[in-house]
Amino acid sequence: MKNFNLEDVSQVIIGAFALAVPISFSEEAWRIAETLPLSNLLLLLSISVFFLGFFAYQSVFQGNIKYRISVFITRIVIAYCIAALVVALILLSIGKLPLLTDTLIAIKRIIVITMPASMGAIVVDSFDKE
Repeated sequence: MKNFNLEDVSQVIIGAFALAVPISFSEEAWRIAETLPLSNLLLLLSISVFFLGFFAYQSVFQGNIKYRISVFITRIVIAYCIAALVVALILLSIGKLPLLTDTLIAIKRIIVITMPASMGAIVVDSFDKE
């Protein structure tokens, strides 16, 4: 597991898509993102990255990152970014990503919905590892 190949990318996309679709269609998620204070939003982002890292450490890397810390960190960042892109595409396709008119709301929606989507992404990505 020295690289992040096309199979890994497809697994992350499918995992993110599976959880992002139902949540992206939820008006409740849109409203939470609109009203969530910045401190809570940053906490949500931190929790997302922490749990991604924790799950990847235990399942994908089986607790063995001593000589692969850069691969570990890269995998977490890539998984989160791909999940965020999937969420953004879904929100854009349903007309709920106001990037040009209300950029802050758009970013907040992406962060809120990316939390569960990223967990789905890393779980599916771990299915065939080591």
